[in-house]
Parts: sequence; structure tokens; C-alpha cells
Amino acid sequence: MTKAEQTYFTYPTPLGPMTVASDGTAVTHVLFGTHVLEGRAAPSELTNRTANELQEYLAGKRTAFDIPLAPAGTDFQRAVWKALQNIPYGQTRSYADIAAVVGNPKATRAVGSANNRNPIAVLIPCHRVVGANGKLTGYAGGLALKQRLLDLERAHR
Repeated sequence: MTKAEQTYFTYPTPLGPMTVASDGTAVTHVLFGTHVLEGRAAPSELTNRTANELQEYLAGKRTAFDIPLAPAGTDFQRAVWKALQNIPYGQTRSYADIAAVVGNPKATRAVGSANNRNPIAVLIPCHRVVGANGKLTGYAGGLALKQRLLDLERAHR
């Protein structure tokens, strides 16, 4: 069986441009901004579907995504990203909470590093992870955007 071609496309959103990439069977990237990635710069059924679900989420009409995801990373990173997907819409967890979920309670810095390398923004909701004191910590789109996403979720849960 031949793997489908990697495609990517940048879509306008209320958060600014977002680049979505797919390997033909799953989304591999959702990035803030315009990016040139491996593969062909063209929309596909899956990147279009992802963009539509993102628009629904940003309009407060969607609380979960139905898109197949295939983020590339280490086993530990993928375990962290899976744990992030289990944080309920409109709620937050600390880095220590996620470290405990993945079975390594002392790995809070490693959880932070995995969050930082999350290739699928919003759909893998690293914006829902906050410091132990509840304060916002780093985010690829900036802290103002992280706060905006959390406020959106709290308003629509």
C-alpha cells in the first residue's frame, strides 16, 4: 500500500493564519502562522475538514475534534500529547498533573518540553496546561492567545 502524499495549506482563522498538514490519513501539523512544510502546498479533504472544525471550535460550536491525528514524536511526547487530549474542554491541568498521568510524577519539565514541541496546536490542547499555581506559562501562539482560547472554552462549556 502506498502512503498518500503529504499536503499542507494555510487557512485564515480568527486567530490569524494557521497551517494544517496531513499525510493523507491523519493530520500531522496544525501550526500558528504561515509555514512551508514537506509535501505539496495544496488543500486536501482532511486539511479542509480540520480547518472547518477549527472554525466551529473558535465560534464556540464545537468542544471536541473528530480528526485523526498522527503527531511525530518520541514515545514520551506522544504519551503526553495523548494525556492532553483527555483534559476536558474548558478545564486546565498542571504540568505535574500530566506528569502523574503519564506515570512519571517527577517529569514536569519533560512535560513542559513535550508541550513546547506539540505539532498539532488546539486539537492537542496544550493551551489547557498551566503552572502549578494556576498561572499561564509559555505557549507557541503567545500567552494572550492561550488566555483567549481558555476564555473561549470557559464561555462555551
